[in-house]
Amino acid sequence: MLDIVVRIEETKDYRKVEEITREAFSYSGRIERGEIGSPYEHWMVHELRKRDGIKELSLVAKVDDQLVGHIICSNARIETPDGRSIYVLDFGPISVLPQYQRQGVGKALMHLMIDKATSMGYGAIMFFGRPEYYPQFGFVEAAEYGVTDSFGGNFPAFLAMELTKGYLANVRGGKYYQSDIYDDSQNREAVKDFDKSFR
Repeated sequence: MLDIVVRIEETKDYRKVEEITREAFSYSGRIERGEIGSPYEHWMVHELRKRDGIKELSLVAKVDDQLVGHIICSNARIETPDGRSIYVLDFGPISVLPQYQRQGVGKALMHLMIDKATSMGYGAIMFFGRPEYYPQFGFVEAAEYGVTDSFGGNFPAFLAMELTKGYLANVRGGKYYQSDIYDDSQNREAVKDFDKSFR
């Protein structure tokens, strides 16, 4: 069992976190073999810190005093049919070095993030992720609350969890909007330029 320590990310961690994120999403050398293009997620972390990210909810995981994982959160909202904006928390990417995956690092990051978000007064979390993994933390399909993505769609990977009971009770018909950094169609050139410094 790993001795995992989770704390708030510090400025000195930034580059290492971006390296961890790039490695976690590089699919075990597929970039180097030319099988896929540049990963996207390390740029997202870099940009979220400057824009929509929440410093208190950018967390790193350490094992034996080495950084091995990271999670970052940002603000998002639901726009309801009657014109209300309901603010929620979004998270991601969550990154763990390949050699430390499936050893509890991701779970440690998730549990502390959820606890801290709750204590900070966030009412709910919504995000896009793996539907076979995140229900263990309490997530359900966003469709259960009657919320769609910004295009009006719904699918199993669109997940939600209330942190305050009843927070999503009156959002049916609402659409979910997250930071535009998650739109890779808008940001491909910026990602390519940023990734050059990692080679």
